[in-house]
Amino acid sequence: MRDTSAKQNFGAQLQSPTSGGENRCMPKDSQREDDSFATLTGGRDPFAPGSMVVVSLGNPRDKFWGMILALAPAGLSMSGIELASFEDLVVMVKDGESFSPAVVFFPMHRIERIELDLPDGNLPSLSQRFSAKTGLDPAALLGSRDARAAGQGRGPLRSAARPAEDPA
Repeated sequence: MRDTSAKQNFGAQLQSPTSGGENRCMPKDSQREDDSFATLTGGRDPFAPGSMVVVSLGNPRDKFWGMILALAPAGLSMSGIELASFEDLVVMVKDGESFSPAVVFFPMHRIERIELDLPDGNLPSLSQRFSAKTGLDPAALLGSRDARAAGQGRGPLRSAARPAEDPA
């Protein structure tokens, strides 16, 4: 036996509204930002330049921690370090050794995930851990050459935005 229902429905067309092709199931303002997201991020792009992030890369697999310099369709530019070197960086900064964070570009096809460096429950973010151990702001330290120079040398806790004053 053959199914004749397919032949009977062949000429039938779906009913379409005469409203000019609008999708009546979607709210008209569906393009606007979600209010809770805008409240959470303060109304700004969470991945704007200056944001501290952890980037997961593929092929080869790696993780990078640092500050976004630029995010574009081609990829991500950032200033930071490999995540595996985080504790070494903290020790170097505490000991007053000079360091140069890597300024790198990752093409978008290598990027698997970009996470904001935020605390998770009772666990502090990497930026908070860095600040607690060194007394310096990691964004300021990674963001400018003057700030990197300010992080060198022993002394009291200070903001990386102001260079340490010369005692001479």
